[in-house]
Amino acid sequence: MTANHALFSRALAVLPGGVSSPVRAFGAVGGEPIFYRDAKGARFHDLEGREYLEFVMSWGPMILGHAHPRVEEAVRRAVSRGTSFGAPCEDEVRLAEKVRDWHPAVEKLRFVSSGTEAVMSAIRLARAATGRRRILKFSGCYHGHSDALLVAAGSGLATFGKPSSEGVPEDFTKWTSVLPLDDEEALDRFFAEFGGELAVALIEPVPANNGLLLQRRSFLERLRERTREHGALLLFDEVISGFRLAKGGASERLGITPDLATFGKVIGGGMPVGAFGGPIEIMDLCAPLGPVYQAGTLSGNPVAMAAGLATLEVLEEEDGYARLEDLGAHLEEGFAARDRDRPFPFRLVREGSLFWLAPRIGAEAPRKAEDLPGDLGRLYADIHAALLERRIYLAPSAYEVGFLSTAHEESDCDRLLDVLVEILEKEG
Repeated sequence: MTANHALFSRALAVLPGGVSSPVRAFGAVGGEPIFYRDAKGARFHDLEGREYLEFVMSWGPMILGHAHPRVEEAVRRAVSRGTSFGAPCEDEVRLAEKVRDWHPAVEKLRFVSSGTEAVMSAIRLARAATGRRRILKFSGCYHGHSDALLVAAGSGLATFGKPSSEGVPEDFTKWTSVLPLDDEEALDRFFAEFGGELAVALIEPVPANNGLLLQRRSFLERLRERTREHGALLLFDEVISGFRLAKGGASERLGITPDLATFGKVIGGGMPVGAFGGPIEIMDLCAPLGPVYQAGTLSGNPVAMAAGLATLEVLEEEDGYARLEDLGAHLEEGFAARDRDRPFPFRLVREGSLFWLAPRIGAEAPRKAEDLPGDLGRLYADIHAALLERRIYLAPSAYEVGFLSTAHEESDCDRLLDVLVEILEKEG
């Protein structure tokens, strides 16, 4: 019995599925989850001491790689002063100032402890600001696990949310509408009928939770126009894209400014952090200034603030975004060169330092969740297992994206490409 199997057996006895978050359970790819022993840079060791090259990077926050010395030192200093205050601290203000200075949508922000919390709070704020109830989301975008957002698309002119999880009453989702991505006709029909009662439309401007479903800029511009025309707010969920794709996240990269934005991942430097922000007149509706109640005992945790601040400082000082763009381009171009004469059943889709193995289902990469084939998970499971055998770790789900970090080298990208091509050629 391996040390990993023994520990997983113990975990199954005390944790549902043996994990603290479902995707970690390897249910979509088979086998047992790999327990990390330690991680440094772009690599980690399992309990047996085997080293893996990885592209999950804690699902995004380790944009500098694991255990970056500047972040480690910042955390060490913060811990020496106390691990939790439940009170304001200087780094909370410094990090908030940097987020405000970098992101075009933010004049003020509120820190929370997760992306789910950030989106849930931002929706409450939007409803208060507009005096309306309805929210609009898009299938293929994930905004956390609050009840109103755990919905699946229904049918009809405007698709109304149906609970996609047990334990969520239909009353909690009756004001949530769901539309497909990349469908301007459906968008126009929805606003023609329901625009006057819409509080907020929320979208991942770079959808990265159901594959990397890159949207046409014109679709996002149309959404921006329709929300303005009907007095609704536009919320960009930048929990993944924020401070990963650029200083100003996808908003800067696309040149589209939303009314509200939510963040997580990178601004915590690997610690549990989220935030939501927007213009002063909307954010000042939050308590204690306004009538919208939102609170968090551990929000603005001093250790998390220090880690996030150090991460953004290093990205700025070392021109991290240029390095990440170069690495992403190297990966994309390398795959295209290997794919040119012998098209594979998958293509590599990339935006900045995010990448995804997309099923080849047409002339272009998919933009809608509805277009993804039903057997995608089965096809990917074989690839994932073969990569693991060669000590390369991608996300244990066909629908999760890969992340590059400044700790990766071009040689790491080349190794992934060489092994991936070898596997795809065998898969036929």
